[in-house]
Amino acid sequence: MDYSVAIATLKQSDPILGSVIEQVGCCKLDQVQQTGDLLFSLSRSILYQQLSGKAAAAIHHKFLQLYSDKLAPTPQDVLNTPDETLRGVGISRPKVVYLKDLAQKILDDLPTLTALESMDDEAIVKTLTQVKGIGRWTAQMLLIFRLHRWDVLPVDDLGIRSGIRRAYSLSELPDKKTVEQIGFRWRPYCTIASWYIWQSLELK
Repeated sequence: MDYSVAIATLKQSDPILGSVIEQVGCCKLDQVQQTGDLLFSLSRSILYQQLSGKAAAAIHHKFLQLYSDKLAPTPQDVLNTPDETLRGVGISRPKVVYLKDLAQKILDDLPTLTALESMDDEAIVKTLTQVKGIGRWTAQMLLIFRLHRWDVLPVDDLGIRSGIRRAYSLSELPDKKTVEQIGFRWRPYCTIASWYIWQSLELK
């Protein structure tokens, strides 16, 4: 994936982000792209909500182990799994409801990933947020990490807000409006900028 045009444009339109880009180095967003179908991608996002990466990864692994005889669970597999079994691998009660609702909606009429690819970002967000437990943030993670859309700005993401606070020397965490104002300079490459802001949190 060639990010050179995006990076040159971002450096020019926002010098502060430009210095973050210099410190972080090469954009490796393409190396963290996810694979799998819609159920796989969204169930992972649901399980990762409001948990540290380490805890979420452990629960996600145990969830997949329930279906270790297959490459990945089907919606019917998830619906057939008793709630107690899902709770037994550390999935909270609300998330069990979300996973089952997701599985049911995929069986009913939720578009496939291929169908989603032909839709614009906002239409995808609107479609996916009909599923219980999937809000704008979760839909945006799918846009960034599965559909590889280049102009997504997750304004509610804590990492983005923390990274902006640090890079732009703000006295407190920026609100949604402030993130949008700063992010306006990043268009049409908000995703690439967001990746750099996330990475900047790892810098000393």
